[in-house]
Amino acid sequence: MGLTSALNTSLNGLALNETEINVLGNNISNAGTTGFKASNVSFQTQLAQTMSFGSAPSSTNGGTNPMQIGLGAEVAGISADFSQGSITSTSTPSDLAIQGDGFFVLKDGTTGGQVYTRDGEFRLDSVNQLTNSAGQQVMGYGVDSNFNLVTTGLAPLQIPLGTLHLAEATSNIKMGGALSPQGVLATQGTLETSQALTDMSGPAAATASTLLSNLSTTANPLVPLFTVGQTISLAPTKGGQTMGAKTLAVTASTKVSDLEAFISGTLGLQTGGTVPVDADAIPVGVSINGSGQILVKGNRGTADDFNLPIGSMTAGGTAVPISFIPSQTADGESATTTFTAYDSLGTPLNVRMTAYKEAQSPNNTTYRYLLESADQSGPQIAIGNGTITFDNTGKVTGSSTAQFAIDRSTTSATNPMLFTFDFSQISGISSTGSTLNLVSQNGTSPGTLTSYVIDNSGVINGAFDNGITRTLGQIAMARFPNPQGLVQAGTNNFTQGIASGLPQITAPGTFGAGTIRSGALEQSNTDIGKNLVNLIVASTNYQGNARVISSVDQLVNVLLTLGR
Repeated sequence: MGLTSALNTSLNGLALNETEINVLGNNISNAGTTGFKASNVSFQTQLAQTMSFGSAPSSTNGGTNPMQIGLGAEVAGISADFSQGSITSTSTPSDLAIQGDGFFVLKDGTTGGQVYTRDGEFRLDSVNQLTNSAGQQVMGYGVDSNFNLVTTGLAPLQIPLGTLHLAEATSNIKMGGALSPQGVLATQGTLETSQALTDMSGPAAATASTLLSNLSTTANPLVPLFTVGQTISLAPTKGGQTMGAKTLAVTASTKVSDLEAFISGTLGLQTGGTVPVDADAIPVGVSINGSGQILVKGNRGTADDFNLPIGSMTAGGTAVPISFIPSQTADGESATTTFTAYDSLGTPLNVRMTAYKEAQSPNNTTYRYLLESADQSGPQIAIGNGTITFDNTGKVTGSSTAQFAIDRSTTSATNPMLFTFDFSQISGISSTGSTLNLVSQNGTSPGTLTSYVIDNSGVINGAFDNGITRTLGQIAMARFPNPQGLVQAGTNNFTQGIASGLPQITAPGTFGAGTIRSGALEQSNTDIGKNLVNLIVASTNYQGNARVISSVDQLVNVLLTLGR
């Protein structure tokens, strides 16, 4: 019985040490595996053969201890060591390392379920989805159409390099510069008057309701200035520069009032709001008087002085013989600047801003600013106007922002294009004249996604070649109450186990989850030196158990010899 027990106990010891050697061999073989977690084997005793339970002490005897012979050992557990592995840098932005607790979440393409890993060696596949070497998709939080994170569920992460195109509409414009309080006060705008025109159907002096096909000059009252089917083109000069041409189609119902609106819109004459009327009582705009003369009255400020010379208006490619004679020119301290804004499709729009000195009191100076864009849809280039008032220290008083809209109805862009105009950085102090300049605007032309970075919280930020940066998603992480209960599934992955508890999905750096380092990988946490020493110990233990078996074999042979 005793020898047989010794054989079984030693045989059991051989099996235990074989298990430990297998575990140590696996640890050492995975010393170079990314994100590998080494395992440890622990043993415990099995049942013992009890020969005596011992006896209690008495007044004459000290008692005896139990007498037991152990019947070997068994594996108590094989547990993974989830301690942090060393982190090394790489040159690949899709390589990710977890610093702290947690696992990456992957979608298993075979089962459709989720697996978990510490191996962050990811890449972009043919459809720009973030995957591992086995093609399993990295899961995280996606974004909506406005690039806001959607954290209600997990989704595969996509980084569409070279295929995602984006433009940003201008929504905020900041202007700077200095408007002089010493400049000449603006009192009048440009006034140009045409020769008298005739309504051929009368004949009589032309009025606003006269058809263009019946309009002629008094010098040649039998020849119409326009014929049905022609296209009128107008390219006046303003502020010393030729403006972009606008056109008007002549139909059987086109009237002088339409021509008036066309001229006003092309010149960008500002009539809305509180635009003042000059001393001559002629309001800004285009009108026709009782003599059939077209009056064109402009806004104040030398920067908005305009001219309508012969040849600036054509019909069917021929100059229209309407001459406009200037009777007064715009005056007053003014400044102008031109800058570019962008609609929702990234189309550049040239915007012109002028400002003239409208009023002054002992403690305040007021400038009126005018905004226009020849790229606005329709015939009207005027965007809007407002006033800026400076106190006696040159600072803007009252509200420093205003909202305007640019018409984009003839395009596929968002219409209207709304933007907030901020003039808080314009100063009311200048000794060298008035200037205006663009400080900033947040719109951009179309751009293509060219690169990306992943920050410590797992947020993927995409960089476009037009300077825009947008959020493309966020890496998700899973934590388990008992990571020792996870089941190894091969390819550096784990699956949820019975004892692991449910996964707690969260963003990196929150609720106990570790942070992420991009362009880095976590190495195996195998301690080669420790495992080699343990391998020597296990080998020695194996040899010791084998020696016991050898000794028992010799004793059995002695017994067999006695029986001969």
